Amino acid sequence: MSTPKELRYSEEHEWVKTEGDTVRIGITDFAQSELGDIVFVELPEVGDEIQADEPFGSVESVKTVSELYAPINGKVIEINEELEDSPEFVNESPYEKAWMIVVEPADSTEIDKLMTAEQYDDMIKED
Repeated sequence: MSTPKELRYSEEHEWVKTEGDTVRIGITDFAQSELGDIVFVELPEVGDEIQADEPFGSVESVKTVSELYAPINGKVIEINEELEDSPEFVNESPYEKAWMIVVEPADSTEIDKLMTAEQYDDMIKED
């Protein structure tokens, strides 16, 4: 299972990649493997505000429907529309093709409070 070192992670299994003044968010390899085959992804609209620790969408797998929780506060400036037609990208490429939203953070220091790859790996080992 892969946990890219350059990303930050939430306790709810979302990853965050800083890209200048914005962040790209998706779910981790661990999360997609636990969910099984993803068949549907529901994302917010561009312009929506997301609140840390609050749901911003959901993923549906053959096993269950799971909420996506915002790792930070911010405004959605882009969504990955390809996931509408190709939800399987979440299983195939959770860190590249299956990013979910791009957000303009309300406070970029919130990102520093998220887990490093090492901290995230330690957390999932305990589960």
